[in-house]
Amino acid sequence: MSDLNKTLAIGRLGQDPEVRYTKDGKAVAGFSIACSEKWKAKDGSKQESTEWINCTAFGRLGEIVGEYLRKGSQVFIEGKLKTEKWQDKNGNDHYTTKVIVSNLQMLGSGGGTSTSKAQGGEPSPQPAPNNAPSSNAGDDFSDDIPFAPLGKEYIA
Repeated sequence: MSDLNKTLAIGRLGQDPEVRYTKDGKAVAGFSIACSEKWKAKDGSKQESTEWINCTAFGRLGEIVGEYLRKGSQVFIEGKLKTEKWQDKNGNDHYTTKVIVSNLQMLGSGGGTSTSKAQGGEPSPQPAPNNAPSSNAGDDFSDDIPFAPLGKEYIA
């Protein structure tokens, strides 16, 4: 049996995503999500712990992240963990672990009932939610609408 590197998380963006482009024009979106856990301690006090997950999305998925997600947006992400080694200006080694996002579903208001598929097929036409740019009647919806019927996933 082979190994498995898979991460699933639901959280809210801590700030607007940052989108950059490679030399060949491929989008790379960086963002972080906060995943909070709440519980009641033995003494009855409310407790909360938040884990911050750094995420990176590439290609069309990265473009969609930049277009439709903002600080506070709730998302479901699926991807794989990747740890990168880097050195500071003093030559000290540091490690950063992030999720390379392969699937993303927008949750909450505006994106809670819609998902999309990035590759391997065209998304089905569907009206854009309130927070998405509106389009004129008669436009061709076949390529760039990042929403499809519930149950389909956005796959990078």
